[in-house]
Amino acid sequence: MSLQHTNTATTQTRPQPQVCGSIIDAQGREVPITEQMIQKACKDLEDSRVEKVRKD
Repeated sequence: MSLQHTNTATTQTRPQPQVCGSIIDAQGREVPITEQMIQKACKDLEDSRVEKVRKD
């Protein structure tokens, strides 16, 4: 008999999102930072650098 028991009812059935940080929105709510948010911020930053180079 094993001393380790697993309860399949409490086993996680869906993956939990990995939260590495949060921001507080204008209404004071905590909003998890998603990978899509980070990718958009990086793209916006890269695009702004390209525009600045073109203007110089």
